[in-house]
Amino acid sequence: MTAAATARGSGWLRAMPAVFVLIWSTGFIVARYGMPYAPPLKFLAVRYALSLVCFCIWVALARVAWPKERAQWGHLAATGVLMQAGYLGGVWAAVHAGMGAGLVALMVGIQPVLTAIWLSFTGGRISQRQWAGLVLGFAGLVLVVSRKFGQGTEVSALTMGLAVMALLSITAGTLYQKRFVAPCDVRSASAVQMAAALLVTLPFAVMETQGIEWNVYSTGAMAWSVLVLSLGGSSLLYMLIQRGTATAVTSLLYLVPPCTAVMAWLLFREPITLVTLLGIGLTAAGVSLVVRSER
Repeated sequence: MTAAATARGSGWLRAMPAVFVLIWSTGFIVARYGMPYAPPLKFLAVRYALSLVCFCIWVALARVAWPKERAQWGHLAATGVLMQAGYLGGVWAAVHAGMGAGLVALMVGIQPVLTAIWLSFTGGRISQRQWAGLVLGFAGLVLVVSRKFGQGTEVSALTMGLAVMALLSITAGTLYQKRFVAPCDVRSASAVQMAAALLVTLPFAVMETQGIEWNVYSTGAMAWSVLVLSLGGSSLLYMLIQRGTATAVTSLLYLVPPCTAVMAWLLFREPITLVTLLGIGLTAAGVSLVVRSER
């Protein structure tokens, strides 16, 4: 490998976290465009099916090897159920049931702290500097989404249960993948995960009475969800988990709500206040502490 190729590879590895945050942050933007025209689980089932087809074509064209051991297939399927069906199903269903996007983002944003607590109880080493970064990042996250509270957000046993399910699913999936999934090609691994998510989601999607209204908004949301969020975002998350510690990777999710707030300001002219800017700064500082401590 030439020096130029090595430099490009190193530059891509450094850019992966930032690219992941930008892609992952578009999730709520896509929901805003597509949610009024499709029930959540039907939309996700179609997304998983199309993503599975795309990954299989990619695997075939690149002649990528599939996992060889049966146990590896099982572990990948488990992470697909947790990190795709459980997490996305909980988030989209909670928003569809009336919970505000800010509150959903806040609840899912607790994941880095939940991950750190779990690791500390199971023998993982979390430094004081990392704990300080986690707390600082969470404080910034609260400031960013605080302006959304009291704006018609509906909180019920159903919406809270769905949001908690999403939180526990993404946390358990991240820890499970780091612990049990052996390194393998991200394309074939993602195909297995999408297949598992589809099998779990499809029976619930069939029970939804509303159909999908295909128009420019729902079609655009689906295309972005498949080509960018699934093929790009999910693949990047898989690679980041394989390469880094669970604490450092999940701390990146702190940056998603602030980044989404900026996107909403650019696309929908949603106001950004001084409190929001302060929250973004605190969140970035907290994530920096966690990542630097890991390095």
